[in-house]
Amino acid sequence: MPTFTIETDNNITAFAAVEDALNHGIGTTEGTFSTEKELTKLSAAWPIARFAEVWNGFAGVVPFDSLKPIKKFTDRKTAIARIWKAIQVLTPAPAQHAAPAAPKKAKATKEAKPKDGAPSAQAAAKAPRDGSKKAIVLDLLKRAEGATLKEIMSATAWQAHSVRGFISGSLGKKMGLKVESEKRTDGERCYKVA
Repeated sequence: MPTFTIETDNNITAFAAVEDALNHGIGTTEGTFSTEKELTKLSAAWPIARFAEVWNGFAGVVPFDSLKPIKKFTDRKTAIARIWKAIQVLTPAPAQHAAPAAPKKAKATKEAKPKDGAPSAQAAAKAPRDGSKKAIVLDLLKRAEGATLKEIMSATAWQAHSVRGFISGSLGKKMGLKVESEKRTDGERCYKVA
């Protein structure tokens, strides 16, 4: 289990071993934690504004470039949960000399995201639940002619902004699919999976 340190200047570092974390930055390290619960205990005396300072210290910086700076957190619980979730990308890779673990039997359609944060090709191909709106939209988008905004709205009972958000967020960002958008000769907007 990785161990994290937080320094007095709000810098968070991840270590593979507890010993490494304890030997790091002696004097500047405010504390160490390995779980969200330990982070909660460590930050119990912090003013609520410090959580935003910690967040903004890494938001927008590689590997957190998808995170946006914030003005404040509404409460401690939310702040700790979001910070804990975000810093999981810092988890160091296991040591090279470690014995290889037996491969887990995994579903063919599931795979962890690569370290760069982009969805993998297999994760992008993950099949949605049969009959779900995601499955319906994907079936429409996989047709040779694609689907118009109106067709997708009719099939899902969604409003136009919901369809566009779904295509951009769920299909584009989460699943990593490339969805092409073009205007047909009749003036209708058409979407299809590339």
